[in-house]
Amino acid sequence: MEERAYRDLPVAGAVSPVAQVAAALATGSGTRFASYRVPLTPGDAALVHIGRDDGTMRDVFVSPQGRVLANLDPDARISETVSRIHGSLMIGKIGDWLVELAASWAIVMIVTGLYLWWPRERGFAGVIWPRRRALVRDLHAVTGFWVSGLALVLLVSGLPWASVWGNAFRSVRAELGLVKSASDWKLRGAAPEHADHDHDAMMRIAAQPGGSFARLPEMVAHARAERLAFPALVKPPGSTERGGGMSMNWTIGSEAQNRTLVRAVAYDAVTGREVSRTGFADKHPIDRAVGYGIAWHEGALFGWVNQLIGVLTALALLTLAVTSFILWRRRRPVGVLGGPPVPSVPARIGGVVAIIVVLALLLPMLALSLGAILLLEWLVLRRIPAIRHWLGLCVSTP
Repeated sequence: MEERAYRDLPVAGAVSPVAQVAAALATGSGTRFASYRVPLTPGDAALVHIGRDDGTMRDVFVSPQGRVLANLDPDARISETVSRIHGSLMIGKIGDWLVELAASWAIVMIVTGLYLWWPRERGFAGVIWPRRRALVRDLHAVTGFWVSGLALVLLVSGLPWASVWGNAFRSVRAELGLVKSASDWKLRGAAPEHADHDHDAMMRIAAQPGGSFARLPEMVAHARAERLAFPALVKPPGSTERGGGMSMNWTIGSEAQNRTLVRAVAYDAVTGREVSRTGFADKHPIDRAVGYGIAWHEGALFGWVNQLIGVLTALALLTLAVTSFILWRRRRPVGVLGGPPVPSVPARIGGVVAIIVVLALLLPMLALSLGAILLLEWLVLRRIPAIRHWLGLCVSTP
C-alpha cells in the first residue's frame, strides 16, 4: 500500500541502474550506496538504499527514467512502525522485555490450561465442543483447546527475536557448536545492520576503473536471471549481509519474508566471477526450523492461507480474553479482586508445578518474573491484611 504510487510507471526512456543510483545520491541525503532493490516489473521504481555518514539510512525511490519520486526515512515507514509496535511497544528495550514477558506467561497459561481442562472422567463435552447449559465457560474452554496449538506456534516462533531469549539461544548454539552460518534473523533492539560498512573496502572498489557502480548493471542482470523472490537486493562490496556479516564481494540475494525462498549469490568485486552460492537448504537444521517458524509467524510461509490462519488465531485469542473477563465478572464478589479461595492442596497441583518448573528453565523472563512475584507476595502482600484479603491470598482448609 505504501509503495502503490511507485508501481506501474511508464517505461519509455528508461535509464540504467547506475543512473538511478546516481540520481539517488544526487539528492544529498546520503553518501554511500548500500543496496539496489531490483524492480519487480519493468514499470516499478527502483528502491535505492543509501547511507549517511552518521550511520542513518534513506530509502530513495527512483523512476525508470531516473527521476527521484520519494526520499524516505526507512525507520518511519509503516511496516517498520508496525514492527516496533509489535516487538517493543514503541518504548525500546523495556517494551521488548514486556512483550517477551507476556509471551512467556501466555505459553504458561496455554499449557497449564490444556493440562487442567484435558478430559479425564467427564468426556469431551466442554472441551472439544461447548455445552448449552454452560455456554460462556465452555466457549472459553473450547476456543482455548482448538487455538492452543496455533497460538503456541506463534508464541514460540517469536522467541528468537526477543532480546533475552534470543541472546540466550544464540549463546547456547555457539557453545554447542551448532552455528553453521550467520543467523537469518536479528534480535529486537539490536543495532541496525546498515550501521556497519567497510569504508576501506568501498574506497578500494571505488578506485577501480568505472568506479564503485561499474558492475551494477551486470549484477542486476544476474539477479533477474536467477529469478530471486521479491525483494531481490544487489549489494556492493563492503556492505552487510542479511545475517549481519561483512561482504567483500558483490552480492545478489532475496530477502523474502518466506525464509525458505531466501538465496544469495556472491561475485568477485574485480573479476565479476561467481564465488559462492547459498540457499535455505544450506543452513543448519536449527536455522531452518527457526526460518519456517518466522515465515509462519509473519504470515509468509504459504500465502493468504497462512495469513487467514493468523487472523483466525488472533480472533480466537480475543474471544478467550472477552470470555475470561465475563466469567471473572460473574464470580467476583463486591469490593475484592475475586480470586477464588485456595484449597490447602489444589487439584492436580503436582502436574501444574512440574509444567511451570520446566517452562521456567526454558524461558528466562518467566523465571525472573516468578522469582519477583514470590518475593513480593512473601515479603509484602501477605503482611498487609487488606491487600491479602482483596487478592484472595488467604489459604482455606479443604
